[in-house]
Order: sequence, then C-alpha cells, then structure tokens
Amino acid sequence: ACKMNKDAQMRATINQKLIETGERERLKELLRAKLIECGWKDQLKAHCKDVIKEKGLEHVTVDDLVAEITPKGRALVPDSVKKELLQRIRTFLAQHASL
Repeated sequence: ACKMNKDAQMRATINQKLIETGERERLKELLRAKLIECGWKDQLKAHCKDVIKEKGLEHVTVDDLVAEITPKGRALVPDSVKKELLQRIRTFLAQHASL
C-alpha cells in the first residue's frame, strides 16, 4: 500500500507541475491537433453515429455513448501519437528533475 501511495503522490506532484508550468495545456492542445490530423476524431464521430443508429436516439444516453465509445477511442489512438506525448512528458520531467 505504501508504494501505491508513493506512486499516487508522485503522479499528483507531476500533474501539479504540468499544470503550473502550462505544459499540461500545451500537451492537451498537441494531442487534440494530432487526433484531428490522423482522422481519429472523424472515426469516433462516425462510430457514435453508428451506435445511435443501432440503438435508436431515444434509447441512448450520454453515459451509454461514453461507455460504448471509450474503449474504441483509446484503441484507435495511433502509437506514434502516444509515443510523441510520452517523449514530451519524459523531456519535461528531465527538465524538472528536482521533482
């Protein structure tokens, strides 16, 4: 339990530093742009439309839709985008090694 607590504490510290420096917003913008660029957003929009067509608009709640598309959304993020974000985070951490 102690290690899990330490990991959670470290994540919170890193997240706080990302927020304070504005890097979290920059990473979110980068991610948004990359997902649009690779067609991810359009693929997900099409999937939403399919789910709504299949179940009928009156039978689908926002929660249903989120539950239905989240796994597919995660799976559709290209590895290249994940790697680029991870590299940016690693670089950020290296620059803020005092964490």
